[in-house]
Amino acid sequence: QVQLRESGGGLVQAGGSLKLSCVPAGLTTINFDMAWFRQAPGKEREFVAAITWAGGHTYYADSVKGRFTISRDNDKNTLYLEMISLKPEDTAVHFCAARFRNRATIVQNFEYDYWGQGTLVTVSS
Repeated sequence: QVQLRESGGGLVQAGGSLKLSCVPAGLTTINFDMAWFRQAPGKEREFVAAITWAGGHTYYADSVKGRFTISRDNDKNTLYLEMISLKPEDTAVHFCAARFRNRATIVQNFEYDYWGQGTLVTVSS
């Protein structure tokens, strides 16, 4: 069974930094586009960032562009999200997602094949 396990969330003050990790089990990340989504309290799930299977293209939501960096280490089979200059509005459960690389839809869509259970990022003011 495929499992996506996120880690690295926690409580941080505004302006601080966190690095999230996602370790898929049961698949190798090189075969998948990978992404991060998040869901804030009382809000709908939203796209955060994505990286293509070869790592050559990255995509970011406007709200995080310039502050977050998505990367992948295929040798370690791990996805990362480096977050700096965190804001209280970044508070959300962050989900790792993976989709087969032959998907035709844009990466910002929710059409991913596997999802993690989330890691909570809380940013205090």
